[in-house]
Amino acid sequence: MTVAVPTSHRTAQELPLKSARERMDIISAYREVGTYRGAAEIAGTTPKTVKRVIERHESGDGAARRVPRERNYDGVRELVAEREVKTCGRISAKRLLPAARVAGYAGSPRNFRRLVAEQKALWRKGNHRGRRPAVWLPGEYLVIDWGSLAGLHVFCAVLAWCRVRFVRFAADERAETTLAMLGECFEALGGVPGRVLADRMGCLTGGVVAGRVVPTGAYLRFAAHYGFTPDFCEAADPESKGIVEHLVGYAKRDLIVPQQPFGDVVEANAAAAGWCAEVNAAVHSEICAVPAERLVIERELLGGLPSLRASVGRVVLRKVDRLSCVRFGSARYSVPTRLIGEQVGLRTDDGRLLVICEGSGAVVAEHTMVAPGETSVRDEHYGGPRPAPQRAVRPKTTAEKQFCALGPVAEAFLVGAAAGGNTRLGTELAELNTLAAAHGPEQFLAALDRAVAFGRWRAADVRSILAAGAGTPQPSPAGDALVLQLPVVPQRPLSAYAVTATDTGGAR
Repeated sequence: MTVAVPTSHRTAQELPLKSARERMDIISAYREVGTYRGAAEIAGTTPKTVKRVIERHESGDGAARRVPRERNYDGVRELVAEREVKTCGRISAKRLLPAARVAGYAGSPRNFRRLVAEQKALWRKGNHRGRRPAVWLPGEYLVIDWGSLAGLHVFCAVLAWCRVRFVRFAADERAETTLAMLGECFEALGGVPGRVLADRMGCLTGGVVAGRVVPTGAYLRFAAHYGFTPDFCEAADPESKGIVEHLVGYAKRDLIVPQQPFGDVVEANAAAAGWCAEVNAAVHSEICAVPAERLVIERELLGGLPSLRASVGRVVLRKVDRLSCVRFGSARYSVPTRLIGEQVGLRTDDGRLLVICEGSGAVVAEHTMVAPGETSVRDEHYGGPRPAPQRAVRPKTTAEKQFCALGPVAEAFLVGAAAGGNTRLGTELAELNTLAAAHGPEQFLAALDRAVAFGRWRAADVRSILAAGAGTPQPSPAGDALVLQLPVVPQRPLSAYAVTATDTGGAR
């Protein structure tokens, strides 16, 4: 156990060496009075101290000085210092202790924690961040953050220059809830600031690349609608948005704790609106002004509100099936075929269903919502209108292959004969192949073409057409102009039909 010893009773070994001025005072006093006790009374110290100072002075100040005591962690001091530098002073003694044991440290964990704390303090002293106070410009920044207490989620926002505070409650911290709160905040402020500063909220962050935050597509569309620039704080750096961190704690202490429990969110938001009106009308300790009065000045520098409020709805995820459709509300909606097997987001907006690409946030399809059990299909999602169903002709026997080899006319005859109910078509193919060989492909195909045009599906019909030859009439389809070759007759001028005096006999 360590006992505190008064300064006047400590020995020279227990005290650091006297300063040169104090030693000279003691020596001068001793030379003047010649006794240790008298010199001690003059110098304000003890006789033993005077004796040791005089003996050390007379011996040429050659007395042995006290050597600092060695610590059991001196052997691993460099290891700890190196790790603290490497981890920027964040590694704990618990994580360092196994490595120190391997390096030869045999002391207690408590003593090792002292070494780690000492090295952390040394690193922080030489690597201070050197913060400076924030200087906000009017109309520049709105800082937002979420907090929670007793099952309530509280959205907090501060207009940085005028310090106007906005607080509302919500049931969750989803992206659509955050954007809806932000839109309500803009309406309460009467304008839109240039930037909105937030921490790396999962609902607004689409990813982080090289330390840069990539906002979600929904947040970017919301920002473009209102005309502000999204901004994000550094990771694990609450000081960069301390202005709203303080508001979150203030709202918990002064609003939630005294007035809870709230009946529902509507009641809580009514209390929050009244609380904001109260605190914004009081003098702020930091700016020594009333935030509500400064808002009148800053509002002139805020951007204007859009004519229509942004539509913010809940996004649900669906997987695109093999029919390139998604199901919502027991109805089916088409999406582009390139998204088959991918996951997309669905959001309803004023009777419309918007299909949103999860990666880019772009709207890839838009449908009018239909009743359950119905289907909404857009032709452009499938590359054009749906073609009529067709059944391909697939010849298998030798006769079928020989007949179909004649070309599309033969296939058309085969399809028409099957649809017309020619039950003997299979056996008549051999006869048709014989007629083709006898009359030649050109005449036979012309006969088949005429048979298809007039719906004659038997082999006997084709034989009769071949027997009739080329002299058969070729009727034109209804609606075509009828062209006739009229006989040539002599023409007379109109003057030949004039009535003259000779024709009337000269009578008047």
